[in-house]
Amino acid sequence: MKNTLTIKNLHVSVEGKPILQGISLEIKSGEIHALMGPNGSGKSTLSYVLAGHPKYKVESGEIWYGNTNILALKPEERAKRGLFLAFQYPVELPGVNYQNALYTMTKARRNLPPKEFQAELKQCLEKLNLDPSFIQRHVNVGFSGGEKKKAEVLQLLLSKPSLAILDETDSGLDRDALEIVGKAIQELRNKDFSSLIITHYPKLLRYLNPDKVHIIMNGRIILTGDNATIQKIEQEGYAWCGDE
Repeated sequence: MKNTLTIKNLHVSVEGKPILQGISLEIKSGEIHALMGPNGSGKSTLSYVLAGHPKYKVESGEIWYGNTNILALKPEERAKRGLFLAFQYPVELPGVNYQNALYTMTKARRNLPPKEFQAELKQCLEKLNLDPSFIQRHVNVGFSGGEKKKAEVLQLLLSKPSLAILDETDSGLDRDALEIVGKAIQELRNKDFSSLIITHYPKLLRYLNPDKVHIIMNGRIILTGDNATIQKIEQEGYAWCGDE
């Protein structure tokens, strides 16, 4: 199916250490899935593998996006096909004006004319409650943790990908910012957009109502559930998952 992400029995190592040990899941176009689990369970590793980070070695398994095996594609080729990764730890780019970076990214993805870009940029800044002066700064330089995450969501809104991998986008956000970001992501939801939301905590998911919730531990998905799973994790943590 077009724009369906299919991961089959994925095994990944980093510097010879096994991290992912048989991950399989499918995210159909139009669906939002959540991936939850404790620190060190392999959540961020999966996001980097999907984006094509060279540090992570795929030992075996397959990753298909539509009819394409994306393991054969470079990171920039994956991005052109509509994959977007919001980093857990966004990098700083001293000397790079954020507005210029946003325009270059949007033009490469959507070939948006300058006037339309400026109009959309203004709308997105208002949606995220960001002052226009925010985009005159250097990319992520001097940004607070919350500003960095809002900056990632700003890129998401402008690029309009078909598949968004959001790695702990909720970290560093206060309650009000969390609601703003959650509602902004929810507005992207349509039949041609899908997302994998990677998080420790259930708070962001309240605004997104994911179709499925996957629990990962020790590099394996041990449970797939629904919103009831989120509520149980909020109440009891992850200890009960291994007993299911």
